[in-house]
Amino acid sequence: MTAPHLRDRYLQDSINTASPGKLLLMLYDRLVLDLMKGEEALRTGEREESHERLTHAQEIVIELRTSLDVDAWSGAPALANLYGWMLTELIGANIARDADRVAACRALVEPLRDAWREAAAAAVAG
Repeated sequence: MTAPHLRDRYLQDSINTASPGKLLLMLYDRLVLDLMKGEEALRTGEREESHERLTHAQEIVIELRTSLDVDAWSGAPALANLYGWMLTELIGANIARDADRVAACRALVEPLRDAWREAAAAAVAG
């Protein structure tokens, strides 16, 4: 097997064996990365790279939204609304090539990611 194939297999195995909490953190980490790289690409005029990153970020937000159980806790409907807003912003940012809109999304996602990371750590410890 070639190195790219081994890497892909390793990543797939990591996903297949991850707990739901770990999967959520993996999605958030990748979302933050896509937003950072997408914003950077917009600011440097790399249209193809920004489109690729922002489209992938949109896919992650859709996955987060569709997998959210809005009946599981009282804050879930508000989080679902936030995901909806974020998706609209990312689509608009991609069309308008607006790095500031991407930055605003990232400013919301990073604290959410950190909160989920703390919750996952508390669940493992408790």
